[in-house]
Amino acid sequence: MSTARPSPAPAADAPQPARLGIAISLALAAAVSLGLARFSYALLLPPMRADLGWSYFTAGAMNTVNAAGYLAGALLLPRALARWDARHVLLAGGAGAALALALHGLVAGDGLLFMLRFLTGLASAATFVAGGLLAARLAQRATRPGLVLGLYYGGTGLGIVLSALVVPPLAGGAAAHAWQHAWLALGALAALCTAITAATTGTLAAHPSAAGGGQRVRWAAFGWLLAGYLMFGLGYIGYMTFVVTLLREQGLAPRLIVAFYVLLGLGVVASSWLWAGLLQRWRGGQPLALLNGLLAAATLLPVVSAHPVAVFASGALFGAVFLSVVAATTAFVRHNLPPAAWPAGISAFTIVFAAGQIVGPSITGWVADGPGGLARGFVLSAAALALGAGLALKQRPLG
Repeated sequence: MSTARPSPAPAADAPQPARLGIAISLALAAAVSLGLARFSYALLLPPMRADLGWSYFTAGAMNTVNAAGYLAGALLLPRALARWDARHVLLAGGAGAALALALHGLVAGDGLLFMLRFLTGLASAATFVAGGLLAARLAQRATRPGLVLGLYYGGTGLGIVLSALVVPPLAGGAAAHAWQHAWLALGALAALCTAITAATTGTLAAHPSAAGGGQRVRWAAFGWLLAGYLMFGLGYIGYMTFVVTLLREQGLAPRLIVAFYVLLGLGVVASSWLWAGLLQRWRGGQPLALLNGLLAAATLLPVVSAHPVAVFASGALFGAVFLSVVAATTAFVRHNLPPAAWPAGISAFTIVFAAGQIVGPSITGWVADGPGGLARGFVLSAAALALGAGLALKQRPLG
């Protein structure tokens, strides 16, 4: 007669060290969905623009299409999470993003690149939103829930650091389409990160009944925060799309640009610890307002001065802040909504975020093609972030 083995404890009930270990594994999913799949593009934009003869508008439109794919994914996610376990959705998105990134290295036509940027955004949304939901559930019983959320979103910084170390050596060759080698490497890195996440998160689950069949929410109840987050999406993406191009135009040495982007990525990783207390303490819009204001200042720094000290200060501050804005929205959902409404709340913020990202790159590129160049585009991004700070400050905790 056989004895039934006890089933593994859910990750939410795991001891604190194990919970943090799972959060770090989830962070690799964020590294794929944003660090490798989206923010690596800033490093690839200069060689691709020079090789393919793009205007700033076309270069920005590539990220606009990526954001459109992300929005489509966010709109489809509630149905997907109602049907499949959130962990399976996360891993499928990671595998899809890895494949799409690798395919970038096999094409050179604008049409195919636009299509691949869209598909990469679609897959990234599946990974990032499902990972955010799993991180929120993991944080539910954590001693320091803000740290768990910060670790997940800070994983994007690891992807940025990997991109900074891998892309410039591979994309800077003199051969035609040398940038394709970098895309192939990014696809391989994304596949490796997804495999590690799959191997180390087996006890973590958000079953379909819990993930997608939850309670609906009224967007009007947190409309000020949604508006502030829309401005964040519009403003931050201009910086993250064009900052490397701006620094190259200002004559910053290539090795300093790599160091700048590594510093920015390390700032994202450090943000887990920098803002965990703020996210845990405040239940209203104050965290998002403060962080948006800091981002506006960081965006203006390289416009005001091209000195390396100002540039590095901008990268460190921007990196230490911008993903914590995303974490702040998840913390707001966790503080103010019942667990059954978390998927709907996270999806609402994701949709607004994606909408801002769709508009931001193309507007910044269009402005940069006119008088004033990229500097004027960065001023526009900073203004959007400052407006977002004012809007978020009006948000009060929900009853």
